Amino acid sequence: MNTNPGVEFDPELIARMSQQGPRYTSYPTADRFTEGFGANDYAQAVRRLAGSATRRPLSLYIHIPFCESLCYYCACNKIITTNHDKAVKYLEYLKRELDMQAALFGDWRNVEQLHFGGGTPTYLTDAQMGDLMDFLRSRFDFASDADGEYSIEIDPRTVSPERIRSLRRQGFNRLSLGVQDFDPDVQAAVNRIQPESMTLDAIGAAREAGFRSISIDLIYGLPLQTVDTMRATLEKVVSAAPDRISIYNYAHMPQLFKSQRLIKDEDLPSPAVKLELLGLCIERLTAAGYVYIGMDHFARPDDELALAQTTGQLHRNFQGYSTHAETEMVACGVSAISSVGNIYSQNEKSLERYYGHLDRGELPVIRGIALDADDEVRRQVIQRLMCDFALDEKALGVEFDAYFGTELDKLRQFEQDGLLALKDGALQITARGRLLIRNVCMVFDKYFGKAREVPLQRMRYSRTI
Repeated sequence: MNTNPGVEFDPELIARMSQQGPRYTSYPTADRFTEGFGANDYAQAVRRLAGSATRRPLSLYIHIPFCESLCYYCACNKIITTNHDKAVKYLEYLKRELDMQAALFGDWRNVEQLHFGGGTPTYLTDAQMGDLMDFLRSRFDFASDADGEYSIEIDPRTVSPERIRSLRRQGFNRLSLGVQDFDPDVQAAVNRIQPESMTLDAIGAAREAGFRSISIDLIYGLPLQTVDTMRATLEKVVSAAPDRISIYNYAHMPQLFKSQRLIKDEDLPSPAVKLELLGLCIERLTAAGYVYIGMDHFARPDDELALAQTTGQLHRNFQGYSTHAETEMVACGVSAISSVGNIYSQNEKSLERYYGHLDRGELPVIRGIALDADDEVRRQVIQRLMCDFALDEKALGVEFDAYFGTELDKLRQFEQDGLLALKDGALQITARGRLLIRNVCMVFDKYFGKAREVPLQRMRYSRTI
């Protein structure tokens, strides 16, 4: 269980230890999925779980890939188009996939969590979203509004206050707003012009509509950002008082993402300034009363995310941190990744090939992985470290020192660096080590540094800090 020891910011240590590494939204990481895993493997995994004595509730993820305009920094799977007729066709095929998933799960359809991501989910019209939500309810059994967590990512540029009220009526109770930065020059440099008033109006409408939680997304390391501009943005964010704040590190990889080539290298803050920006974010938000959940998330002390970390029930998945650990995640839509039992599966990334699978009556799964017993032990270790910043070695079901004999040498080195403490059958991340948690997790990753199916020139990690 995490005791929230705070953060010790050591720029020299961070600069020395920062390297490219996974974000561990899954273990094994997505670049370890293989194309030898297909729809039949996924279906067999679901049937095995459906026949078991214990069925966990479901968490549904729905991917809406469309955006009307291009944000230069974005590395998400998206389709830029102003032709909204494309959404009509996509929804037709998405419903086919949902029908196939519902049939596969049979009478096991209890949903406790729903998340719409993208792209821009609010690219859909109000009528299209209402129809899709009705369709989902006709195929799955949703927990009550009080018990379920139903969230959607919105672009404030695409919604009105009335649209936000409609989203609440349609069943969403959590809202995440993309902001990235309030500074007009930074917004222009990344092609995302979003007046402050537009964001504040959206937050106000969400509060009036009764959303249970409101989250803001920011990015540090964007072009033209300085300590002064970031300080001004943080003051506005604190004044807006969202329940949760996510602050992501901008990973500039123009060799992989064409849109990032539109960002001028000379406009990017230096590595030293990026560290200053991160330090400022942590300092200002914790001073304002937010709990630093870890990695890139902050939450008010009474928010369910902070409470889940306190009780050891925090979970990390492809959407970041979550309060619903005991669920099977079923992801639908182009490129979506599911996590069911001991398998991960990913849908086709190409829209036309996604349609082709469904036209043939096939789930659009194109790759994945089935975890062996060792993968599951290591997944548990990495999950707990990412969420709790601590590990009870006795809870793993293995003799820790013997099982991780090779890893212990590296862990003891980290202990000498002050990143962690090994004592009495427990591993505790220190305040000095919290910002380098990905480095610690990499010690337990048996795949890291080994050859992968996805070539290195196509799959690159961001820096750990």
